[in-house]
Amino acid sequence: MLVFLKRNFEDFFPGYFALVMATGALSIGAYLLDLVLFSTTLLYINIFAYITLWLITILRILLFSKKILEDITSHIRGPGFFTLVAGTCVFGSQLIIVAEAYLIATFLWGLGIILWVLVMYTFFTAVTIRRDKPSIAEGINGAWLIAAVATQSISILGTLLTSHLDNGNSVILFTTLCMYFLGCMLYLNIITLIFYRFTFLKLEFAALTPPYWINMGAVAITTLAGSTLILHAESFPLLFEITPFLKGFTLFFWITGTWWIPLLIILMVWKHLYNRYPLSYDPQLWGMVFPLAMYTTSTFQLTKALEFPPLIVIPNIMIYVAIAAWIYVSVSLLSHIYTNMIRYFKLSVH
Repeated sequence: MLVFLKRNFEDFFPGYFALVMATGALSIGAYLLDLVLFSTTLLYINIFAYITLWLITILRILLFSKKILEDITSHIRGPGFFTLVAGTCVFGSQLIIVAEAYLIATFLWGLGIILWVLVMYTFFTAVTIRRDKPSIAEGINGAWLIAAVATQSISILGTLLTSHLDNGNSVILFTTLCMYFLGCMLYLNIITLIFYRFTFLKLEFAALTPPYWINMGAVAITTLAGSTLILHAESFPLLFEITPFLKGFTLFFWITGTWWIPLLIILMVWKHLYNRYPLSYDPQLWGMVFPLAMYTTSTFQLTKALEFPPLIVIPNIMIYVAIAAWIYVSVSLLSHIYTNMIRYFKLSVH
């Protein structure tokens, strides 16, 4: 058993909570578009996934704490830990919108804030003070943008909670507004490095991993955070005063996300069709599903925030693209688990 745990959990991908992020975002989008049965099914799947991933994470902390420390201070694997924050808060938002479970969502918001502080300052302190730093080509990738995603997820969940709390709404909305702007800052800083990496440094097709879809996903969740604040503007005078600015800024990020989609599709075609790089299961694929689902959900809410109905045609189409991507990666995951189990039992017999 110890051999099994060491083989499967010691190097467990720290960004696996992107599965929860993707499933939660898709469930919310499906619910908003009246696919209630499918949305509820995803909720139950996400409950199982969230609990399972936390059990594995706790097991890793208890048995492989040294490896955890190495991962969270790494330029390459460290950003994956931000999925704990984003997964927790997206799951909390899913519980509010789909299940109206406000008490559990409040607990998850508090947990998300604690995790945000721990991961944010541990990771950025470590990569700042370490001596042996990688080059930009080796060290930067789309996963770094999950720092912005995690920050915006806290903003969204907190804003949603204010509609169901009796006290402290102004303080919470001020906090979520600050987190929104902080998430914008993180995106603009990090995407500058990634864009430089794309355009001025050699990019091998093998290095074009699925987390680069977070280039789009980060601005999609920023759009959702801004739209959610706009829809709650009447609850907080300061928020109401800056609503025109928020509308313009949020539209700016939505347009940015929309611009990324064709480019990312072209790069995928270049990698998998032109260069014939095999498309096999990789946990990082959830970093591609999440942006598609989040873009669907954020565009729907932006339509309401801007009171611009023509935009609704986009989520009505994108929801099926996101569902197809989620099903493909889910089936690939199940196949991957089955194959690993068969391999383990065969080794055990011999």
